[in-house]
Amino acid sequence: MESQRSHSHSVSRLTVHIVWATKYRYAVLQNDIKIRCRSLLIQICEAEDISNVRGVVSKDHVHMHINYRPSQSVSGIVKKLKGRSSRKLQMEFPELKKKYWGRHFWSIGYGCWSTGNITDEMVNEYLEHHRKPGDNTNSEFIID
Repeated sequence: MESQRSHSHSVSRLTVHIVWATKYRYAVLQNDIKIRCRSLLIQICEAEDISNVRGVVSKDHVHMHINYRPSQSVSGIVKKLKGRSSRKLQMEFPELKKKYWGRHFWSIGYGCWSTGNITDEMVNEYLEHHRKPGDNTNSEFIID
């Protein structure tokens, strides 16, 4: 995931690792359902201009590492991924309706962690280099 997104007035590289699980952690993501879930997630990412996708569909949860636009929010992305895949999977695999009678295929919530190629220490060191030597006007600030 080395690529940056260039727009008319901005450059970005926003990446995140997202994880979510099936409701009740039922191990239903197997065989044809697993294959179809994978293809649906890829289709949704392509439609939403989410790039450099890498993911794993396990038997009861999904991991995805994505690169997204600044105009997108992680919560909005997860909502689309979970909502569209849930609806399609339940339409195409009627046997899922027996386990998920309330039409909720994915559990509530998700986990997400920002990723990147630099550490907090590297950013702080970079900021330290941008302080002007001898500048005592308190241009530096810290928010705790």
